[in-house]
Amino acid sequence: MIRCVDYYGLRAVELTKGDYVALVVPEMGANLIRLADTRRGVELLHTPSEEEIETFRRRPQIFGVPILFPPNRIADGRYTFEGRTYQYPITIEKEHNYHHGILKSQPFQVSKALESDREAMIECRYYSNAGCDAIFRDFPHEFKCKLIFRLTAEGLEQEVVFTNRSRERMPLGVGFHTPMRIPFAGGGDADYVMRVAVGEQVELNERNLPTGRRLPLTEQFARLREGGLRVTGCEPIEAGFTLREIEVDGKPYRGAVVENLRTGVRTFYEVDDQTTYWTIWNNGGQVPYCCPEPQTWTTNAPNAADPAAEGFRSVEPGKSWCAHYRFYVR
Repeated sequence: MIRCVDYYGLRAVELTKGDYVALVVPEMGANLIRLADTRRGVELLHTPSEEEIETFRRRPQIFGVPILFPPNRIADGRYTFEGRTYQYPITIEKEHNYHHGILKSQPFQVSKALESDREAMIECRYYSNAGCDAIFRDFPHEFKCKLIFRLTAEGLEQEVVFTNRSRERMPLGVGFHTPMRIPFAGGGDADYVMRVAVGEQVELNERNLPTGRRLPLTEQFARLREGGLRVTGCEPIEAGFTLREIEVDGKPYRGAVVENLRTGVRTFYEVDDQTTYWTIWNNGGQVPYCCPEPQTWTTNAPNAADPAAEGFRSVEPGKSWCAHYRFYVR
């Protein structure tokens, strides 16, 4: 089923299929603010309550699955590509960095809503151009962004598509600031651990920018690969990592998994090969979520010594790029 609902003053679209229910808010970056398995009583994401709606409007990055364009930080808010300088406003004064972009709070339009026996699907679109200059003034490329949500009895698939409608190659870096809810179904912080397909740790400086050094995983972060790491009700975590597959249920896996150690129930956040880097952030460690943030490029990649090696890419005029993500419970 697909229906429009009022969510504490926000216009939202609710999708239901099988045991799953999803809630998308097109007017706030087409943010998937809720995904739940109603049979198991599992809430996969940090969803704003009625008391948190104004916080959600100010800081959409700590709820649901907000899109980051560009992801994470750009040093001094500036980089150069093909002779063009891109200058963004400074949003973190103490670091003198720009971060996360503003697409996460821009109004999208629902362009498709389809339902079949197998799935409920909606597509949300945003157009950036000189007449809609919230993004264009700092990033002067016409583009179309589509966020597509497909809900089935097996979970939710999210697809993001960027199409370059300008006459020049368009730099592209995309991420999602995904606060996975912990605890997701009763119990306490100590009942839950997170695993993530991390490889090496990327050393960050005092401005939370990569230094260029890759480090072996510490004993703490090695638990992200094997056994699982407690990431809430604990010390602060803010770290960057390359991506390397882990093994889950005897198969290679790209993504994050949160497990309830008492019940064995797990929530899954799966990414495709467009994701090359993770930021893991738990907002001080005393909140009911932790964010495994998939990024297509390493933080500050446009300013790296070898941007392409850090995931920096561009899209030709008239061409599109896409990536896929999946959420489910087992």
